[in-house]
Amino acid sequence: MDDARRNIELAGKHPMIRPAAGLYPTILDPDQAEQMHSFIRQERAKLVAIGEVGLDFWVVKEEAHKELQKEILKGFINLSQELDLPLNIHSRSAGRHAVALLLEHGATRVQMHAFDGKASAALPAVEAGFFFSIPPSVVRSRQKQKLVKHLPLSCLLVETDSPVLGPDPKQRNEPANITFAIKAIRELKSIGEDEVLEAVGANTRRLYGNIVFDNKLNA
Repeated sequence: MDDARRNIELAGKHPMIRPAAGLYPTILDPDQAEQMHSFIRQERAKLVAIGEVGLDFWVVKEEAHKELQKEILKGFINLSQELDLPLNIHSRSAGRHAVALLLEHGATRVQMHAFDGKASAALPAVEAGFFFSIPPSVVRSRQKQKLVKHLPLSCLLVETDSPVLGPDPKQRNEPANITFAIKAIRELKSIGEDEVLEAVGANTRRLYGNIVFDNKLNA
């Protein structure tokens, strides 16, 4: 909750920041989830997304805890539909499960953040109109390179996930490294940089609306 409040405070001081709020999926606390629901409803006008929320089977191993994690995610899916806010989905080691749950419960406006599953697991989400954001770690990740190659440009976004998922795992990641993700998409798809920027910009608007994307920031 403190982070969510801080995000909104920073956005008030720096207009280029677009805040989101959510409950990280390793926090298996329904009470905290309900508190976050209330906060998001209260601050709806200032938020552009709900997230990160989702599933994490890398950390959460016990079946009972996985089921609780799914129940919490269902609540955020319902909230996103109620408030018409996109979901930013974390799905570490749970990509196929997260996609299935999202589709089962009718999620439509979805960003699959740093998806670590196979392209085949992503395809049902692509067909449903979900988006997949590519971090700078694509330059050293065979899995993410395969994902970029197999998914259409029309569903790709870029992200940094700072301070992690940078081009060099030994160095702190930062927003400026977004250029590594753009360059990797260009090379893997054998297209021009302008085409990548145009597509990513259009995709961002389709998911989030013009509020989160300013042409003046295109470069």
